[in-house]
Amino acid sequence: MKNSMFYQTKDSVILNYSKIYPKNEIEIINSPYFKEIVADYFEYISNHEIKTKKYLLQNDDMETAVTNFVLFLRKLVVLDINEIHDIYLDDRKQALIVIEQLYNFYRKKLRLGIIEVRDEGSTHKNFINIDTKINQLVLSLYRLLEEKIQGFPNKIYRQLNAASDGCLMVRELNWQNKGYEKLSSISFIESIALRTPLLIHPSSNKRTGSFDEIFENPIQSFNENPNEWLCYPAMIGESLSFLYFHKDFIASGIALANLFELAPKQLYENKKPDLICLFGMQHQESGCKFFYDSDNDIYVGYVAHEKKIEYFGYLKKTALTLHNVSMIRKNKLPIHGSMVKIYFKNGTIKNVAFMGDSGAGKSETIEALRIVGENHIDQMEVIFDDMGSFEIIDGNIYAQGSEIGAFVRLDDLEKGTAYRDMDRSIFMNPETENARVVLPVSTYETITTKHKVDIFLYANNYDDAYGLNRFSNIEDAKKTFVEGKRQALGTTQEVGISTTFFANPFGPQQKQEESLKLIDAVFDTFLNSNTYLGEIYTRLGVDRSSAGLKVTAKRLLEILEIS
Repeated sequence: MKNSMFYQTKDSVILNYSKIYPKNEIEIINSPYFKEIVADYFEYISNHEIKTKKYLLQNDDMETAVTNFVLFLRKLVVLDINEIHDIYLDDRKQALIVIEQLYNFYRKKLRLGIIEVRDEGSTHKNFINIDTKINQLVLSLYRLLEEKIQGFPNKIYRQLNAASDGCLMVRELNWQNKGYEKLSSISFIESIALRTPLLIHPSSNKRTGSFDEIFENPIQSFNENPNEWLCYPAMIGESLSFLYFHKDFIASGIALANLFELAPKQLYENKKPDLICLFGMQHQESGCKFFYDSDNDIYVGYVAHEKKIEYFGYLKKTALTLHNVSMIRKNKLPIHGSMVKIYFKNGTIKNVAFMGDSGAGKSETIEALRIVGENHIDQMEVIFDDMGSFEIIDGNIYAQGSEIGAFVRLDDLEKGTAYRDMDRSIFMNPETENARVVLPVSTYETITTKHKVDIFLYANNYDDAYGLNRFSNIEDAKKTFVEGKRQALGTTQEVGISTTFFANPFGPQQKQEESLKLIDAVFDTFLNSNTYLGEIYTRLGVDRSSAGLKVTAKRLLEILEIS
């Protein structure tokens, strides 16, 4: 069922609280969306459990059985159990099983509430209170049904998120959208409340394909229902970015909250964005594409509507590709890597940047350094965890980040790391290969401050070596960085040893000529400023163990302390 009140897919439910707001248990039972969820549950059971299917259908057709069961639940809410004469009570044990199954079936979906803001009087506090009351009401309904059937109160109560995993406050806003009028009715997300830790189970767990430049604006092919779309206005670095996504991919849309800074309204109302992403649009050509609108100075990208793009990496990397080609145009060099500012207990401060493609060991090295340097390091500040950009200022290289969060593999983190910060985390398919977590790691002020680069290292995960290697000449350094070699770890479609131009398929690869000029200028500046350029051996493609990484981290710690 897909309308402005209630939007349901196989894996998610979106409730518009502005149009459906039950005030008591019976109003939930009587609502059309409740019947829709019950029907969805019946459909699921009919394909999985013969005994429960027989109990639910009672020799009726599906539609009649759904109506009869909802009527039975209505009786349970309104009447005393002794006043109810219903065939579903003939087997109370099975009735309890069904109530529990229905509740769990609904809770396994990603459930989100939406509140449409129409005036300036609405506050962020109000929308959180509304969502909290809905959760309490659904939990009350579940307990009421359960305890009436079993005939006694529960002894143990678990305060679960019964109704929703979060709530979005949205509103329609004007912006300088000449040529983009088709987007004018799509609501912007103004605030998000998430009930973390959040577990999401997208159908895909890796990204395939490339990011290709096209020469026709995808907005010309955009003919979508605006009620089925939302916009996350993001600050990607200093770029104002309008990330539009179809509600079928709401899981990826809300995960943006842990990755990119949500732009405040005053930064985008009646203003032109630098970047526009259309994620999940109907298009005859599949894949991830980007276009430069020179008339408006906007980079526009799209990802075609396919089941496989449920993987968060599609949305994240499309947005970053748009950002990176924009940076290249501004004479800034995009770096696919990570960077930390390290505060030592002796008062020394060092900024270390790592570069490497997916799975090379950038984030893992930082975490290993945090552990082995416990007695030496006072604090570590993440400047960027996946993508940043270099700029030449007064004869030195300075870096800025793009994201306030990280999208990292659970398998490659030190044991317990993901759970240390799990209260704010969004987990994706945590039980599978390439399981991921999206978690905030830095502040917007920190990532957008310009930080001088003291050490720049290529993350080498393929050589059977330990420690670091400092390049003796600039040409060897450039060759290694530009070749972008790595051992693929199954995070994309690649297998074995692969190479990617400058280890960055998200902009530099598509703009190689322009990037080479920037690379020459940046590396010449590193040479003239005597900056440490080297490669660090992470060994993640050799033995996938953390033992080698710790050895390397210890060597890096020694270099940092003496340099």
